[in-house]
Amino acid sequence: MKITHKGDYALKAVLDMSVHYDEGLATIQEIAKRIDAPGKFLEQVLLELKKGGFIESRRGKIGGYQLSRPPQQITLGQVIRFVDGPLEPIACINEGYSDCGDLHQCAFRPIWRDVFQATSNIVDNITFADLAKKIEAASKVPTYSI
Repeated sequence: MKITHKGDYALKAVLDMSVHYDEGLATIQEIAKRIDAPGKFLEQVLLELKKGGFIESRRGKIGGYQLSRPPQQITLGQVIRFVDGPLEPIACINEGYSDCGDLHQCAFRPIWRDVFQATSNIVDNITFADLAKKIEAASKVPTYSI
């Protein structure tokens, strides 16, 4: 699995909209500022997320972007797979793969399958609501000064 810059900004944008879910629409400029992303690039990322059904947009003076469904219904794995492709570290772990003659006696294949399973188990069980709660909890940590 490799997370590209596009994937990173997509994850950050969905997380930002999750944290601000109850606030309604946010403009590209607001999201870009909050996640420290270049506006033009973020615009492309948001269009892709819209095509994937993760977000929706509204045009006009009071327009902007918001999640198309609650953050507890969107997992990290769904966004990663949509933007950056499969999680498999190597093609040979896919069922039906036949491009390798050493497939059945390969010492590495079971390891890559385990890596894939472990990664999938993590990213498919973390929702953006979970991540938003962590961010909110971290922002409520009291600070003491003397």
